[in-house]
Amino acid sequence: MITIGPLTIAVVKLLILTTLVANISFAAELSAFSISSGTTPPAPWHYFGLPDRYAKPPTLFDIVDLDAKKVLRVRTDKSYGNLAHTYSGAASSIAFSWRLDLPLLAANLKSKAADDAALKVCVAFDMPMDKVPFNERAKLRFAQLFSKEHLPTATVCYVWAHAEPVGTDFDNPFTGRVHYIVLNSGEAQLKTWQSHQRSISADFLKAFGNETSVIPPITAIIVGADSDNTLGSSLGYVADIVLQP
Repeated sequence: MITIGPLTIAVVKLLILTTLVANISFAAELSAFSISSGTTPPAPWHYFGLPDRYAKPPTLFDIVDLDAKKVLRVRTDKSYGNLAHTYSGAASSIAFSWRLDLPLLAANLKSKAADDAALKVCVAFDMPMDKVPFNERAKLRFAQLFSKEHLPTATVCYVWAHAEPVGTDFDNPFTGRVHYIVLNSGEAQLKTWQSHQRSISADFLKAFGNETSVIPPITAIIVGADSDNTLGSSLGYVADIVLQP
């Protein structure tokens, strides 16, 4: 964990993850990658990286043709970045397909020193602050000092891991406000499309059910990848993400 000034890079990353939605209007449905007429992801998908003060090479997101369809290509090279789509409302499930061609061999999502992921799809929620445990609430309030916007308080991330087995779930090593669920892992399924459909409510309650029994509103869907900790490179693809009411 690298310290720069009063904030660590890790804290800034978490701040970015929770402030992705700032100053962007909210959409009632997701834009499909397949509708893009060029290489830029369709609006309102938008990129967010680290602030200039903490700048690292950006993870690259673009639309390409692969296997007879338009999909999102996600490339890291010692980099960090997120692609976010704001969302307003509720959804019962999320469905998507992804493919990993080049994994991050040194990634370990349970380690602060190697907390990188070649592919992740995240759902951000606006859980009432009074439901957040006191120690985590203090961290969020600290982060709030550096943002003019309200911070989402809970995030579930579906990940393609390398060291962790499929089916495991655990908190981000820096904060309990981000919870990982491993859907694919390792190299056995490289260069093949893997399809998933998940119950958003069940996964939220698995992650945060000890804090609340009410599913809060969704504020954003985020596609992310980073290799700045392990200094590796990765290549993956994500097809259309579908939220179902």
